[in-house]
Amino acid sequence: MVVKTLRQLLKHCLLAALLLAAGSGHAQSVTKIAAGGWCSFFIKSNGSLWAMGKNDSGELGDGTLTNHFIPEQIVAAGVAAISAHDPNLFLKTDGGLWGMGDNSYGGLGDGTTTNRNSPELILSNGVVAVSGSNLRSFFLKSDGSLWGMGFSDYGVLGDGTSTSSGNFTNRPEQIVSSGVVAVAGAFTHSLFIKSDGSLWGMGDNGYGELVDTTTNEYDRPVQIISSGVTAVAAADWFTLFIKSDGSLWGMGYNGQGQLGDGTTTDRHSPVCIVSNGVTAVAAGDEEFGHSLFLKSDGSLWGMGYNFYGVLGDGSAVDRSSPVKIVPSGVVTVATGAEHTLFLKTDGSLWGMGYNADGELGDGTLNNTNRPELIVAGVSATNLTATNWAFANKLFRFTLTGPAGSNAVIAASTNLLTWTPLVTNPLGSGTLSFTDAVATNFPRRFYRAALTP
Repeated sequence: MVVKTLRQLLKHCLLAALLLAAGSGHAQSVTKIAAGGWCSFFIKSNGSLWAMGKNDSGELGDGTLTNHFIPEQIVAAGVAAISAHDPNLFLKTDGGLWGMGDNSYGGLGDGTTTNRNSPELILSNGVVAVSGSNLRSFFLKSDGSLWGMGFSDYGVLGDGTSTSSGNFTNRPEQIVSSGVVAVAGAFTHSLFIKSDGSLWGMGDNGYGELVDTTTNEYDRPVQIISSGVTAVAAADWFTLFIKSDGSLWGMGYNGQGQLGDGTTTDRHSPVCIVSNGVTAVAAGDEEFGHSLFLKSDGSLWGMGYNFYGVLGDGSAVDRSSPVKIVPSGVVTVATGAEHTLFLKTDGSLWGMGYNADGELGDGTLNNTNRPELIVAGVSATNLTATNWAFANKLFRFTLTGPAGSNAVIAASTNLLTWTPLVTNPLGSGTLSFTDAVATNFPRRFYRAALTP
């Protein structure tokens, strides 16, 4: 009777865990992501905002200064976009701009230099996009105007202030009056695209990140490319952009191969990295940068700094040429200082790289050099479990799924903290799993999911 009761309990626990991994009709898929220095955010399809990772400046916005290594809900509904660069900003569907985190240089634009560990309303309406970098923030309004606030060293705000150390503004100020459609900020420089496809920048230019062999700093916007630019990413000392023909270009610092041109030579003029098919690009904002991009076939590629496995290629080796990470199904990518997040077509969230502050949200503080599932999507993974049994201190079950795919199995005693157990191929479509457990072990849950 005891064994039968235990078996029934395990059966129900296993089913609950598998539903979490495979997705159910009540689940919410992830729709947008943002990776900050050492924290991560995502928005679900119901408009809720979730966060994990470092929180010593209140950057997660949960009202504490406590790091979190599993996802935590910050806002219940109505969030439309997020920028994670401490201070962290998000937009609500009504056009309101909110922020939290490090405000020591006025990057929240609230007129103070006081850090905020709960979301604070900055503007009540009219905002359509946000971006930022360490200690400064940018946003676009519906009239196409570009605004900035916070730390202005290197002239990176583009407001004409001196480039000497210590300048900042703690109120939003207008940088460009109209025509801006996208903005990207890094610690050393900032870039924006206008509606005519021209690319503009301001700030430091010591490595040619603004395409100028003089290495001058610019405290006002200067035109970099006259037309044809559709997307841009900025990281410390280097720039990446996509043109309308799907080609990917880069310039600036290249010491770890982050420009992906096969060298580690800095570039003071744009170099073509990929000639066609690129749809999105992201650049890590740490001193030693990494770069990732998506192609139109849904494949994810990376290059540059890789010490913590941030490229997800199974190694810690820097790459000076693009390496394919995921062959298909990726729709969005975001880069933090030393970690990477991406979304797949089923709304599942994946991550790799540095995790000592919990930024991967997997319930551990372990780094990983392979993509791991963080939040499952709602599309069925076609993964089921059968033949569960408990006998002789062993718990067994069989997984059935797509032939040739890999299954990740994890265990938990509380459905919050998960310990990865194995990652094994399903081979012809089945995998038998056995776990040795003590007779008096506490309630134990199992979760299974497919890797990309």
